[in-house]
Amino acid sequence: MNARDVFGGGVAVITGAGAGVGAGLARHAHRLGMSVVLADIDGAAVAALRDEIVADGGAAVDLVCDVRDPEAVAALAEHTYRDVGPVRLLVNNAGVEQFGYLWDTPVANWNRVMDINVSGVFHGVRAFLPRMIAASGPAWIWNLSSIGGVATVPLQTPYIVSKHAVLALTECLRLEVQLAGHDDRIRVQAVLPGAVKSNIFEAAGGVSADLAGVDVDAADSQREAMLAIKAEAMEPIEAAAMIFEQSARGAFYVLTQPEYVRSAMAERAEVLRTLVPPSLRDRRRFDPAKH
Repeated sequence: MNARDVFGGGVAVITGAGAGVGAGLARHAHRLGMSVVLADIDGAAVAALRDEIVADGGAAVDLVCDVRDPEAVAALAEHTYRDVGPVRLLVNNAGVEQFGYLWDTPVANWNRVMDINVSGVFHGVRAFLPRMIAASGPAWIWNLSSIGGVATVPLQTPYIVSKHAVLALTECLRLEVQLAGHDDRIRVQAVLPGAVKSNIFEAAGGVSADLAGVDVDAADSQREAMLAIKAEAMEPIEAAAMIFEQSARGAFYVLTQPEYVRSAMAERAEVLRTLVPPSLRDRRRFDPAKH
């Protein structure tokens, strides 16, 4: 089946919908005939996207939601089911980046990455999945990991850790949905984008020059390297089309650039098989960008 047959006419809830992959997914969901709930901490961004979709004849609702707050995500689910309808697709997409040596990373920045990138996914699952189970129709959950979820990249450790965690969470969740007997209706899928244009690098946290010994240059140089990759990255709407089609075909690992991401997976598998430790000399520059 194609994506329109699977998702058309349903409701999609997308966190981090204000920019990047989230906005691309929202636009493509609209093109497929879905009603879209746009959730983001940036209210102005999702309001503008709502206006764009509505002006194009679509149905969209915008809600300000901080995915770090479980009560806010629960309210998002309550509002959606009460005022929009049962959710066919939940996209746990909201995410942020962090640059710099791990030992230079401010505690607040570490917590921000983990709270948004990892706990935000958990809060989404916890708020929506019970309602999906209680409903009668099919439903999909997409958790956004990254090519960074199967790679090791210095100077971006909090982000890389978070995306490894999201991938493991999604793999385990798939098994739990099967164990509970709901896999005939509930599809859990891991989305691993490669390089997709977004503002995640510009908005990424860095390190503070106020503390002695902190290497600000290392953080700034990594940001510049990622921005250079962004210049050649895939457009979000193109990535969104690939994600929807792969999901509709039943893929568990959904990849925006299949050959590119598979090569990172193969390299990771080989490292684990041979027990060779990570090496800067042998490291390939896989871009973990996705939002």
